[in-house]
Amino acid sequence: MDALQRANQIRTRRAQLKRDLKGGRVSIHTLLLDPPEFLETAKVFDMLLAVPKYGRVKANKVLGTCRISPSKTIGGLSERQRNELVSLLRR
Repeated sequence: MDALQRANQIRTRRAQLKRDLKGGRVSIHTLLLDPPEFLETAKVFDMLLAVPKYGRVKANKVLGTCRISPSKTIGGLSERQRNELVSLLRR
């Protein structure tokens, strides 16, 4: 029961974070450079989809440019991948 409660709490926090990203209240750059603990297991692709003006095609193109698999989690990104992705998103 504890694990189920923890999983539901993480899902709720991620959903709120996605709404904040879509509303422009949170920056994807800060989330990628210093992700909170509940975001470590989230897919990078899913977070990019929550960013305004980023759909499936653009998100896949950005990830391909940075040589990042769409199934990669935020916690699984290397420093090089993080920095490259953030610099590409800032353009």
